[in-house]
Amino acid sequence: MKPKSKILIIAGSDSSGGAGIQADIKTVTSLGSYAMTAITAVTTQNTTGVKSIVAINPKEILNQIVFTSKDIKPDAIKIGMLHSSKVINYVIKALEDIKIKKIILDPVMVAKGGTKLINNKAINLLKSNMIKKVLMITPNIPEAEILTNTKIENAEDMIYAANQLIKYGAKNVLIKGGHLKDKFVQDVFVNKKEIKVFHSKRYKTKNSHGTGCTLSTAITTFLSCGKPIKKSCELGIKYVNLALKSNPNYGKGHGPINHLNSIKINKTFK
Repeated sequence: MKPKSKILIIAGSDSSGGAGIQADIKTVTSLGSYAMTAITAVTTQNTTGVKSIVAINPKEILNQIVFTSKDIKPDAIKIGMLHSSKVINYVIKALEDIKIKKIILDPVMVAKGGTKLINNKAINLLKSNMIKKVLMITPNIPEAEILTNTKIENAEDMIYAANQLIKYGAKNVLIKGGHLKDKFVQDVFVNKKEIKVFHSKRYKTKNSHGTGCTLSTAITTFLSCGKPIKKSCELGIKYVNLALKSNPNYGKGHGPINHLNSIKINKTFK
């Protein structure tokens, strides 16, 4: 099959393959599109946690974005881990150069095991500048709490925090509700015109590493193929839920989800 669209992923690498660039490439490929990358950091990690983070030179991040996009123009961009204010400034500069409208920002701040992946100066720049440059921001509850300086304990709090992000300049917000302990997972989509709460079944599993990266990338993929933003959220959430349901159970800690759940292999290799 021929890929349906082209997506540039700007994010960190995860050596265990469950999150970051590796999860993003798997997601884009599984949903039938073509993935390109600009790596912002190299992490040494496995399902039990992060051992080390090596930052990529911000100028090289800009070069990856611009040089790749000038040759193969992306239909959409997904942004993940931006670990410093310098990196954020260079990414903004690159985005202004390549002029792509469909950009989804997943403000990655803390790894599943609790390791902080971004400093406070970068968080402030993300809030004051970066969110205005993108089509949608997709924080989880801890990230939304940090960005809005509020406590989130239910769906009403999520809607309030999303509206705060709209006030800061976000065009569309999807707050992911997996961190709440409700029977169902509620993801809240908000823009200036509407509010939509997506209800999903909660799966009891420790294998949820990379769900945030995967969701934002799935949304970007559907968006790149021409789906409206709210529909892209709905389809992305469905993809992640199926990936959680059919988890492969790898590793001793927070294992990865099954990115291949959308693929039907109908060829026999000899």
